[in-house]
Amino acid sequence: MHGEMIDLLRRRVAVIADHEWRDRDAPGHLEALKEVSLEIEAWTKRQQADLDARLRHYLGNASFAKALAHLEAPGQGT
Repeated sequence: MHGEMIDLLRRRVAVIADHEWRDRDAPGHLEALKEVSLEIEAWTKRQQADLDARLRHYLGNASFAKALAHLEAPGQGT
């Protein structure tokens, strides 16, 4: 169930880490970051009822690195 969110969070990390893209095309880089952030927000709203309290907390507070670590932890299931 959480595989899509893991992919979105990893995509966000990749966009942030792409300094070459940011330096070459700052507006395009920012737009990509906004886009993936909106996708994360939409997914969170769709899945709200099925999220455990900790994940809901992380996503609600935009603690995306913590949310990814939580989802990737052994036993969380994807």
